Amino acid sequence: MLEAVHEIAIYIHRFHNLDLFQQGWYQIKVTMRWEDEDYGSVGTPARVIQYEAPDLDSEYVHGIWRIDDVDHSFSTHPFRIKYAKQDVPLSMMVTFNLSPSTLEVPSTSAVILTFELLYTPVLESRGYLQDSLDNTASVHEFRLPPKALLGLHAYCPVHFDAFHSVLVDATVHVSLLKMDCTSSPKVPSDPTAIKEDIREYDNTKQVMLVHALSCSSGILLEDLQMLGQAINQPVDMEDITSSELFGSSPRSDQEIPDAEVSGHISSKIRKFSEKLDGEGDFYNNKTFQLSEVKLLELIDLLGDQVSYLWSIFLKFHRANKRKILEFLHTQWAIDRKSEWSMWIVRTKVKMPEQYIGCWVDESSYQPVQGRPAIPQKITGDPAQTAANQAELLRQSIATMMIENRSIQDMHIYGDPLHVPIVIVEEAVNAPMRAMRRNSYFSRVDQNDRNGLFPGFDTDPENALSGVSTRPNGRALKIVVFVHGFQGHHLDLRLIRNQWLLIDPKVEFLMSEINEEKTSGDFREMGQRLAEEVVSFVKKKMDKVTRSGVLGTIKLSFVGHSIGNIILRTALTDSIMEPYLTYLHTYLSVSGPHLGYLYCSNSLFNGGLWLMKKLKGTPCIHQLTFTDDPDLENTFLYKLCKKRTLENFRNVILLSSPQDRYVPYHSARIEMCPASSGDQSKKGKVFLDMLNECLDQIRARSSEPRVFMRCDVNFDLSAQGKTIDTIIGRAAHIEFLDSDIFAKFIMWSFPELFR
Repeated sequence: MLEAVHEIAIYIHRFHNLDLFQQGWYQIKVTMRWEDEDYGSVGTPARVIQYEAPDLDSEYVHGIWRIDDVDHSFSTHPFRIKYAKQDVPLSMMVTFNLSPSTLEVPSTSAVILTFELLYTPVLESRGYLQDSLDNTASVHEFRLPPKALLGLHAYCPVHFDAFHSVLVDATVHVSLLKMDCTSSPKVPSDPTAIKEDIREYDNTKQVMLVHALSCSSGILLEDLQMLGQAINQPVDMEDITSSELFGSSPRSDQEIPDAEVSGHISSKIRKFSEKLDGEGDFYNNKTFQLSEVKLLELIDLLGDQVSYLWSIFLKFHRANKRKILEFLHTQWAIDRKSEWSMWIVRTKVKMPEQYIGCWVDESSYQPVQGRPAIPQKITGDPAQTAANQAELLRQSIATMMIENRSIQDMHIYGDPLHVPIVIVEEAVNAPMRAMRRNSYFSRVDQNDRNGLFPGFDTDPENALSGVSTRPNGRALKIVVFVHGFQGHHLDLRLIRNQWLLIDPKVEFLMSEINEEKTSGDFREMGQRLAEEVVSFVKKKMDKVTRSGVLGTIKLSFVGHSIGNIILRTALTDSIMEPYLTYLHTYLSVSGPHLGYLYCSNSLFNGGLWLMKKLKGTPCIHQLTFTDDPDLENTFLYKLCKKRTLENFRNVILLSSPQDRYVPYHSARIEMCPASSGDQSKKGKVFLDMLNECLDQIRARSSEPRVFMRCDVNFDLSAQGKTIDTIIGRAAHIEFLDSDIFAKFIMWSFPELFR
């Protein structure tokens, strides 16, 4: 009886340490199994090819790779991790064979590919190192759908988890091959039907195998040509003759299809495949007239063809491994938008030219550039509307059949209903309003700037310690991460890690200067942050200029919670003025930009009141506008008047309707229902702050700018009813504990983070 085997080749290029908290010896273990246990067999390592020999004399490498016959696993050689951003080249390919015990070809079951990260502390003696690596630190699984088992070439990044954040650069290559094996057929209960049942059973399986081998051969051939063209190393298929492809034994045209092949499937095989595709009940057709001998000959023909093409691919991959990896990685990055679109809703909205209150006489109000002005009156709860929209999308995902030919990351596809829903609103800019006379850092006149800071040179080339920048020099990209209230400098490490994956050359500063000092005055915290940022930027600029020519500079900021107020305050400091020209991307993670002037969370308001009464926390007074009796003299009102957002090329505001620690409208910088009908001074102050912030975000006609609001809706059902979910803190912290939403946003818009 004929049996097919799926050969799955895994090329492991390198191990890159992003955020491992423990030094020690690590090892990668690979296994695979059928998702459907009825398929029985597990993947068996068939061969290992070490493309580049490891340096066994190095202190970072010990031993060699090994295959365990007990659990049918493959393990790389152990390697030592000592520092961040450490690269460990592995450069090896292991192939697994999987044969379904059900003899179903094409397979109806998926394959689960498992990567395990093994760990052991540094040992005094390496003699027992191999035996000590039995502690599984983390596991990352992928699913190969049934469609992928006929042929696949894909990039497969392994990140493990938030506590073991690494990047294992790997690619997966799959093909269906044929092998001969013997097995005892089942005997039917009716002895008189033995001959007919065997003939029908064998015919059906053999026809299905012909179809599968033909598909696998076509996919492999097409992918070979595509890869060759993509890396500009075409595969030479012109010299392949029928004798080379199918063996030297002569075969009669009356017995088998034409075997003349020069880089393409023979015409008769192609026509035969088309016939199989076009006949819905062909596999069950008892009148199929092709004899068993001819059918076996056809299987041999196709089996030889796909085996030969597979061997060509393996040789081609070994000669061009790095180029193939780079191409597949680029293709993977391009495919993220469509792959993850089921969890992401993208819309374009128009930014209002100006929010106006309901007390304004519309007949006397002068619209911008002749466009009609409409008083803003909001009905309903925008946060609840956003939550309902996300819930409807989550319900529709429950009814979807997720089945394609791509590798599925089980961190996401393992439980699709628990994945965050992201609603992206990309704003279309309205015209700029005329600048008000109290705007800060407005680009109206150079003399005004010099008057703002007397004696301060605002020419960037002179201001930056005499360092000049050149277009053809080395680009310096810096990202500053600022934690929130009572936070830690590593709070935003998950977003940092995603940024590093998109742009490995970026320099990052995890701000520590305000750690354990976030209860003070925002002015003091902002000044400390400004000094920390300037010191870091100068150090990195000096390093670049010592080794070459400094090119462009891109300075980006990421803030969580009140970290956004701290960093915006830092941007108003005089020592930051020379660097404002280089501001690039601003990512606000649930930042209270408009403060707590309108906060509907009574429990949270009670907590703020207690903190002000018992601890006298200055920043809480500033956030709640109780730091001065006159609202127009409060800190946050004055901060909104200053042009802190104007110089960023990209502004991204992350919010969550589930986050009740920060008012929804405040994180999104938009009107809220309570303020739209408020005719008191509080309403006017809020409206003035809102318009000032939006004026800074709008782009001038000569400056391209991206402004996005991203609603993140987490699945908090697993947390149950806890104090965090009751007071609305769970989603606020989930921004720090989950990185799936960051993957969705950052890989869908990678150009904003490069």
